[in-house]
Amino acid sequence: MGKDRVLTGITTTGTPHLGNYVGAIRPAVQASKDQSVESYYFLADYHALIKCQDPDEIHRSTLEIAASWIALGLDTDNAVFYRQSDIPEITELTWLLTCMTAKGLMNRSHAYKAA
Repeated sequence: MGKDRVLTGITTTGTPHLGNYVGAIRPAVQASKDQSVESYYFLADYHALIKCQDPDEIHRSTLEIAASWIALGLDTDNAVFYRQSDIPEITELTWLLTCMTAKGLMNRSHAYKAA
């Protein structure tokens, strides 16, 4: 049997707060210390552009959030911790899926919101 796998990201807008800690950071830190879990955590800086168009604000928030996760005990020796914008394949895959996904299929997706 293989390892359990965890993938989650946090949008890099704003300052981390208690809700972030209880809902996402604390469980992520616990999973990052578990050798039976393959953990991937990312800073969703591209996704942040939906809420904030100020690159300086996104950069500042990215640093604050990364520092918070590490200060709260994220085990970066056992977990992969990365910035969404550091993986060029993410934007490449997004482009390909955008070109090939029909609007009707998107309308049935829980994550799609019409503008």
